[in-house]
Amino acid sequence: QAQFVESGGGLVQPGGSLRLSCYAPLRLFGIASMAWYRQAPGSQRELVAIISSRGATRYRDSVEGRFTVSRDNANKTVNLQMNSLKPEDTAAYYCNQDPPNRNYWGQGTQVTVSS
Repeated sequence: QAQFVESGGGLVQPGGSLRLSCYAPLRLFGIASMAWYRQAPGSQRELVAIISSRGATRYRDSVEGRFTVSRDNANKTVNLQMNSLKPEDTAAYYCNQDPPNRNYWGQGTQVTVSS
């Protein structure tokens, strides 16, 4: 059973940047649509960004223009470049397939945006 491994989170000031990475050891990673999700305390998990197997991307409105999702099929990795971070971006970030597979949720990586 594959479990995804997220990394790259941390504490950053408003306006700063972070780059998240996710290792997704799927046998068929190359044809999987992948996504980043986040969950803030007291809130439901929400979809942040999607990248299809062909590299097409979609973003939730609140991160459009600030976040960029990419993938490296050779290394089975999905990345999320986050720029111009805002306090409301504070959350635990997870990657999974789109739609998500409940068996693949990892531990997530915490992003805290605060001065």
